[in-house]
Amino acid sequence: MNDPVNSPSHYQYGRFEVIDVLEEAVRLAPDPVKGSLQYQVLKYMLRLWGKENPLQDAKKSRWYLNRLIENMEEDAKYEANYSDLNNEGQ
Repeated sequence: MNDPVNSPSHYQYGRFEVIDVLEEAVRLAPDPVKGSLQYQVLKYMLRLWGKENPLQDAKKSRWYLNRLIENMEEDAKYEANYSDLNNEGQ
């Protein structure tokens, strides 16, 4: 029986279920926000060629990737500023 909710062909990545690949990929994310953004990037990329509009999904993936990069850059700025503040007091 074909289950349009849980088993459309674009949910498969070769022999693997996309969700299994995604869950494994984000396990090492440093926090839930970064993990969820990475998850979205990968979701759209892994399912890219199995859907009707690959260009649209590539753009969605890029949007999430840009947001992940911005999040990481903000963390780097915070860490640099925090480090500078701690070093001033020593």
